[in-house]
Amino acid sequence: MKVDSEIKMFGIEVLNRYLGVVDTERFIALIQREKFDYTKWRQNLFGGMSGEEVSKIAMEFQKHQKKHRSVK
Repeated sequence: MKVDSEIKMFGIEVLNRYLGVVDTERFIALIQREKFDYTKWRQNLFGGMSGEEVSKIAMEFQKHQKKHRSVK
């Protein structure tokens, strides 16, 4: 089990990798500014899709990202 500081560091690294530093800071500011219920947000995030559907979309996204990076 990871400690809180490890989870926070990993989360920041992931956000920075996919959003960049500026948008990561904007994301954090938005989360802190708004009354945010992560549990409700997460429940509504995938609109009733099954785990398999979410996985398929995630794999397609990852495939697209790899293809896009190799083109540059």
